[in-house]
Amino acid sequence: MKPGPIDYGELIRDGLRSVMARSLAHTVEHGLYGEQHFYISFVTGHSGVVMPEWLREQFPDEITIVLQHEYEDLAVMPDRFSVTLSFKEQASVLVVPFAAVRMFRDPSVGFQIEIPQGDDAPAQVADPGIPVVTENAPPKDEPRDPPGDPADRVVSLDAFRKK
Repeated sequence: MKPGPIDYGELIRDGLRSVMARSLAHTVEHGLYGEQHFYISFVTGHSGVVMPEWLREQFPDEITIVLQHEYEDLAVMPDRFSVTLSFKEQASVLVVPFAAVRMFRDPSVGFQIEIPQGDDAPAQVADPGIPVVTENAPPKDEPRDPPGDPADRVVSLDAFRKK
């Protein structure tokens, strides 16, 4: 059986999930630096998400959690992470498959990735510190950081979506 074409969209989503997983694994090993913190939005109804039912009822579609000062037992596995957070002064364990995550943001350094579910939309990366290389890349003596608002430098990956 001959394999189908390369699914670049899925490869990119896997790469973005890897950035998030490695960031969380770094945090497990070294903790957070200074005012560093993470916002993580995920689909609460995604297969494999474990969370208290009362919390899922309150957030039936999506929830954003914050990992900063008050979290415990952060653990990273190959396909998911788990963490204990306090909601309404009640410790709750969350298990989140990386495939359920829609957004990962570290506002302390202006980094954010958005990971669409399936082929819904293009994956996007917004980070003013990462140069974007294209076929028409500027010569080496020209500045790599374009002027303007970093939010205007979101990379769209539409060209790699399945049609």
